[in-house]
Amino acid sequence: MTTTREVQATNDPSLQSWLDSANDPTTDFPIQNLPYGAFRRSGSGEPLRIGIAIGDQVLDLRLAVQRTDWPADVAAALVPLAAGDLNAFMALGLPARHAVRIALSAALTAGSRQREALAGCLVPQTQAEMALPCRIGDYTDFYISVHHATTIGKQFRPDNPLLPNYKWVPIGYHGRASSIQVSGHAFHRPVGQTRAPDAAVPAVGPSGRLDYELEMGIVIGQANEQGHSVPIERAEDHVFGLTLFNDWSSRDIQGWEYQPLGPFLSKNFASTLSPWVVTLEALAPFRRPFVRPEGDPQPLPYLDSARNREVGALDIELEVWIQTEAMQRAGHAGDLLSTSNLAEAYWSIAQLVAHHTINGCNLNPGDLLGTGTLSGPKPQQAASLMELTSNGKQPVTLSSGEGRAFLEDGDTITLKGYCQRPGQRRIGFGECRGMVIPARTTQRA
Repeated sequence: MTTTREVQATNDPSLQSWLDSANDPTTDFPIQNLPYGAFRRSGSGEPLRIGIAIGDQVLDLRLAVQRTDWPADVAAALVPLAAGDLNAFMALGLPARHAVRIALSAALTAGSRQREALAGCLVPQTQAEMALPCRIGDYTDFYISVHHATTIGKQFRPDNPLLPNYKWVPIGYHGRASSIQVSGHAFHRPVGQTRAPDAAVPAVGPSGRLDYELEMGIVIGQANEQGHSVPIERAEDHVFGLTLFNDWSSRDIQGWEYQPLGPFLSKNFASTLSPWVVTLEALAPFRRPFVRPEGDPQPLPYLDSARNREVGALDIELEVWIQTEAMQRAGHAGDLLSTSNLAEAYWSIAQLVAHHTINGCNLNPGDLLGTGTLSGPKPQQAASLMELTSNGKQPVTLSSGEGRAFLEDGDTITLKGYCQRPGQRRIGFGECRGMVIPARTTQRA
């Protein structure tokens, strides 16, 4: 059976679309991508529907089902998409996903007989109001960058930065799904309890050490039954696709609350997700071997497979941009803060799914797994301000002359991600953008 790892005809870099903007070499959304998102026409108040990003447009799948014919198996799989239910579509599994991808690719390819019908189903992305792409029932955040774990560990445990379990078990915690919001929305600076190093008692107030975290989100497609683990050989069959993900963090609240049970209010006030889910099928040409550093322990058998070693890593380049309020007023697009790559992570996507379910935990369509902060090995690849500024001790200086130790009100953080490789079409993830606005209230201590 076809798997999500194999390069297919829909990945062919020579494919051209009848939509000119999809053939632009700089677009995130060529015909080789075809990511899914939920949207409505801006200001329409209409029900959300599922669309496909293609060039600078969105293909409205509700209209596409109504206005042209599809093969019987494809028509059946399009029913939940036409109803605006990506979760139900993801639950159909791999055969339905492959059939729909092949049909959509053919319909959007130059010379397609469906061009005239589908041209009337396009909505400019500038006129689309995006929502979260699916219903997120549960959210787990992992910690898969050994570089991030080591850098943060050095700040708290200089003599023992990496705890002994890190290289044996994917570390994660259960996060809050209800406060995940789609790209483009602002959120209030969190209020919480902190204790200054020289204070005898804690105080309550707005966080003074607000941070971003460059992550990717892994969207679960197919469920597993409770009590039944997912073998690593089939783990990626349960993954629908990837998004960009910013897990905003309050470092001062976190420092006071995280022992002994880990993050709580420091993490659950807001997280930002990009609106487009790029499927694993679209990412197939950008795989790399998954290798452990020489001298590190090899994974336990349930976290290891020949296929994972051969192609378990994904080559996705990532960027973090900042635009301050002053930059926005001056028409300044912002500064690039850091770059990194998902392929440098210590744990693979398949390993996260296999580990999450080894105890019988049941994952459901739409569940989200965060990778954790994706820092690289070099200083300029630090994926949070806590790392870039050495916990605020060495603020970064921006091109506007402003300095940042942590985020200030009015700051906008934008995450970008893309895959590019010689001989392949570049594909991207769109943007994951969020802005910090002042705390709404301050509770009395």
